[in-house]
Amino acid sequence: MKIKVAWIGKTKEPAIQALTNEYLKRMSRYAEVAGLALKDEAAILALASGERQQKKEGHKLVLLDSRGKQFSSEELAEFLEREQVNATPLVFAIGGSDGFSEEARREASFTLSLGRMTLPHELARVVLVEQLYRAFTILKNHPYHLGH
Repeated sequence: MKIKVAWIGKTKEPAIQALTNEYLKRMSRYAEVAGLALKDEAAILALASGERQQKKEGHKLVLLDSRGKQFSSEELAEFLEREQVNATPLVFAIGGSDGFSEEARREASFTLSLGRMTLPHELARVVLVEQLYRAFTILKNHPYHLGH
């Protein structure tokens, strides 16, 4: 499975980048993953549409947005498993502090919410990559998830 996690802007806090890198590294045991800092929303849309054009099966653009579908960790694991069976590469996109435009939401294949609380976009990134890692550990019956 191929997953890209894309976010807008440079990371201001070294701790955020360190945590992002740690969970991307952990995830790399289960999937081909990459983290990408992009300039703006247009760059995210270009990434997703460009990749859909390069490969017939396309990439599924998953936007993080408070109006999206909320999953439990187990439901996120099921989502990843479905996409893995379909061999669908995923691009998870985290917007800037203003979120995503209506155009971006229309372009997305899926909109995911981390919950009803507002999170700073850099913290949302860390929560996302940790939850993606957790989802893979659920699928592999790894004990990481059992501590809840």
